Amino acid sequence: MPAMLETSPSGENRVLAVTEQLVVAVELDFKTKQHRKLSVNEIKTAMEGEKFVWIDVDISQAEEARKLLAKLALCEPEIIEDALSREPATQIARYDDYIHLVLSGCRLAGHKFDLERVDAMMGAKFLLTLHKGAPVFLEAVRKSYIADFVRFAQSPSFLLYELWDHLLDNYLAVHKKFEERVDEVQRRLIGEVDESVFGEASELTVDLLHLRKVVLPARAVLTDLSTRKSPFVSEATQPYLNNMVGTIERVLQDVLVDRDILNGSINNYMSLVAHKTNKVMSRLTVVSIIFLPLTFLCGVYGMNFDVIPELKWADGYYAFWGAAVSIVIGLLFLMRRYKLL
Repeated sequence: MPAMLETSPSGENRVLAVTEQLVVAVELDFKTKQHRKLSVNEIKTAMEGEKFVWIDVDISQAEEARKLLAKLALCEPEIIEDALSREPATQIARYDDYIHLVLSGCRLAGHKFDLERVDAMMGAKFLLTLHKGAPVFLEAVRKSYIADFVRFAQSPSFLLYELWDHLLDNYLAVHKKFEERVDEVQRRLIGEVDESVFGEASELTVDLLHLRKVVLPARAVLTDLSTRKSPFVSEATQPYLNNMVGTIERVLQDVLVDRDILNGSINNYMSLVAHKTNKVMSRLTVVSIIFLPLTFLCGVYGMNFDVIPELKWADGYYAFWGAAVSIVIGLLFLMRRYKLL
């Protein structure tokens, strides 16, 4: 029965419907500023007709995606396997007919963020993007790129600009959330402090370093795109990409500043605690200094010797208290003079 279903017209329609759900293809004409959505069967024809096509493929359903991409034959099979199996890590590779970019976006999940991988192959007549699900920054591109295409686009390289522009916005949004967490930790380190804030501060430090590790490779890839000549990246687009390098630099610097602020806040709190502890210890030291000679006197006159002359004095009790008070007053005077109080 399964074999009959696959060869039947209804089975073919079902496969076609699944394929259409996986791919979104748009034809772009940069001369007339016209654009239209394509079916899977129209992609090859549009590319042969000197039109530029953006093909966006959701590879969540691996087998169907493999079949579709094998039919399109726009990239190497190992790229497809990497997109399906490897973790996100921003990088660039150059081929004869296209450049291959791996972009790592971020999706906030509570205090954490998850990485979202998007593989982008830029050729002379196509942009092929592969991803699982709906990456945040790619969805932002799909919502706004048509308006920018109509108003500003001069070449297919504008799509690279759109991808990087929204990817950087994604990084900035995640970093803003981390800045808010840093501010919250700073506020919690004032006044009565809950011990859980130290665990949160350590976790936040790790998250900041993780974000920096994600953004750092993006700087290298973007610098490569903005400075190295390529038939797939127009020279008119490169200065705009180069400007984005400065934005990435600011994000990296801000991440380090946030980490330093966080560490500084904790160090300041620990210094305050140490200062309070020292004040307490100083008071205890003063008390010890005062009572040490008094303890000595008590020890001497508490001994069980038969011959202690002072015990026979009629005013011995008052003499003891006079000596004790004199010692206390003398020690207080000396400690105040030498600013020990």
